[in-house]
Amino acid sequence: MLLQRLKPEAWPFALEDLPEGTVLVGGAVRDGLLNKQGLDPDLDFVLPNHAIETCKSLVQKYGGRAIELDSKRDIGRYVFKNWKIDLASQVGQNLEEDLLRRDFSVNAIALNLLPTPFLIDPSGGLKDLDEKKLVAIAEGNLIEDPLRILRALRLMSELNFEVDSQTEFLIGKHAELLETVASERIKMEIERLTNGYWADDVIPLLIQLKLLEPWRDNSNSQEPAPLSLKNVSSFTPNELKLSFPLVRLTHLLSDRGLVNLGFSRKIIRNSNLLRIWQQRNDGLAFENLNELDRLQLHLDLETFLPAIILSIPNKDKKVWLNRWRDPLDPLFHPASPLDGNTLKQTFQIAEGPWIGELMFFLCKERAFGRLHNSYEAFELARYWLEHNQPFCD
Repeated sequence: MLLQRLKPEAWPFALEDLPEGTVLVGGAVRDGLLNKQGLDPDLDFVLPNHAIETCKSLVQKYGGRAIELDSKRDIGRYVFKNWKIDLASQVGQNLEEDLLRRDFSVNAIALNLLPTPFLIDPSGGLKDLDEKKLVAIAEGNLIEDPLRILRALRLMSELNFEVDSQTEFLIGKHAELLETVASERIKMEIERLTNGYWADDVIPLLIQLKLLEPWRDNSNSQEPAPLSLKNVSSFTPNELKLSFPLVRLTHLLSDRGLVNLGFSRKIIRNSNLLRIWQQRNDGLAFENLNELDRLQLHLDLETFLPAIILSIPNKDKKVWLNRWRDPLDPLFHPASPLDGNTLKQTFQIAEGPWIGELMFFLCKERAFGRLHNSYEAFELARYWLEHNQPFCD
C-alpha cells in the first residue's frame, strides 16, 4: 500500500537502478503512511554502500546533477528537475543501528524496496505514528544535531502531532544547544513551522521551552500572540497564507533576530512595519488615526494588509477585506493620480524633492475622496505649486 502511494513509477529513475538492500527512510515514508505525500516528495535512501557513486550513475543514465553532500560519510544528492533525492551509505554495523541514530521514531521507519517491499521499524515508529506522537529515539541523537530540537516543534505544526513528556523534557533541557546550529538551517525550520497549519497550537510551547530565546527581544513587552484559525472565515486561503506566517514571525522573532538568522530584506521590512502598526492598534480598527497616519498605514502595509486585519474587531474585518480586494480603492491601494514625469513635463520644473511632496499630497487628496479625475488633479497640483513656490525654488 505504501509503495503504491509513493508511486515509484513517477520517480526519475527505476527501482532497479538502486542496489539490492536499499531502503527508503524519513519523511517520505512517514508522510506516505499518513497519506500526506506531495507531488514531488523529497526522497531519502539508505544504501548498503557506494551512495555517491550511485548518484553519479543516475546522472549518467538519466541526466540531472549529482552533489556530494558529505564525501567522508558517503552522502550524495541526485537533483532532477523538481526532485531532490538524497542517497547515503548505511551508518553502523547494520540498518537497525543506522535507523536508531535518527531523531524521532516516526522518522526511523524504513521501507525495503527490493526484491520484496517490507517495513522495518526498530523504535516503535508505527505505533507512535498511529497515536500522532513524537518520541525522541535517544537523548544523544538530539545533542548530536540540536536542530532536531526545533524540528520537533516544526513537525508538530505540520502534522498536528503531540510530543511525549520525556521528549519535551529533553527539548527544554538542551534548548541552549540550538544556538550552535547554522543560522540558515534554523531559518528554514522556522519558515516551515510558521507556515504549518497548526503553528498557533505549537507556538506557546515553543516560547515556553525558550527555543528561540537568542533571537527574541525580551527587553520590551512582546506583541500580542498570533490569532488561531478561529474567526477568519472572511479570509480566503491565499489571504491567510499571505498573513499568518508573517504575523507568526513578527511575534516569534525580533527585528535583530530576523537579521541574524538571515531572513530576506523584504521579510525584515514587512515584519518591522507590521510590528510598528501592531503597537499602534487602538482596538477600534484604527478609527482614531488622523488622515496622514491612516494614509501611512495603507502605504506601509498595502501589499500584506490582511496581516493587520487579523487583529481588528470582527465587525470590521469584512469591510476592510472587501476594500483591500478592490484594486481601485484609493485609500486601501493609495497612489498619486499623477506621476513624477508627468508633473515635471507639465509644469516645466526641474527634478527635486518637491516631486515626492506633491505626489504624497495628491495621493492623500485622492485617498480621501477629494479628487475625482485627472483635470482636478492637474488643477490641484497647479494650486499646490503656486503656494509652495519658495520650496520649489
